[in-house]
Amino acid sequence: MSIQRHIPNLITLLNLLCGIIAVIFAVQGNLIMAAIFVAGGIFFDFFDGLAARSLNVSSDIGLQLDSLADVVTSGVVPGIVMFQLLDNALPGSSGVGNTGWVVNSGWWEWNFNTLALTGLLICLASAYRLAKFNVDDRQTDSFIGVPTPANALLILSFPLILTYQPDSFLTGFILNEWFLIAITLLSCYLLNAEIKLFALKFSNWGFADNKLRYLFLLLCLVLILVFQFVAVPLIIISYVILSVIFPKKEESLS
Repeated sequence: MSIQRHIPNLITLLNLLCGIIAVIFAVQGNLIMAAIFVAGGIFFDFFDGLAARSLNVSSDIGLQLDSLADVVTSGVVPGIVMFQLLDNALPGSSGVGNTGWVVNSGWWEWNFNTLALTGLLICLASAYRLAKFNVDDRQTDSFIGVPTPANALLILSFPLILTYQPDSFLTGFILNEWFLIAITLLSCYLLNAEIKLFALKFSNWGFADNKLRYLFLLLCLVLILVFQFVAVPLIIISYVILSVIFPKKEESLS
């Protein structure tokens, strides 16, 4: 029992490790590797809770550690990535392709557009959302506001679209600084909005009790097959829309 109770926390620490590595890549401008490690962190984030429930070793420390790891993986990293995207899109930028901090002649100088710091609002909104989650007993079977991993996937999908689907209809928007600022402000709002969103937790596998979940998973599969990385923003939008349209349906699923 003493070994089992540490397994979920070890998985959570792997989430944190992925987040830390992703921060390093994001700061260097390697947004693709940052996205890969964020995806790895979110994978571990899903399985730490599953392991805790399966082993019946849930703890208050595990809850706090999970949120601390998510602040880095799903909060700090997408904020830095948005900063890099904005710095690349804004006039007079240093560009996403830089490989490290440039040493200037004076400590008061910087080599990025100040407006790009707007992207870091995602870090603050994510931290606040996670703190609210820890003290909100309404979020046991559903979410109030968009979960930080979902928001992180939304932001990290942008450099993937630019790299692997440069001819997609979203490319022009992603390269526009005002679109990026609007997405930043919208994501900060949705993270903390009083909007009830269904959780993908299955208490059983019956279709009658999980119609909305199965519908959403099927929709995700179709969108991914058709649109590839462009599917990620469409999936997040669909998630919010389905939750708003079928709020009573979700209550019966809880």
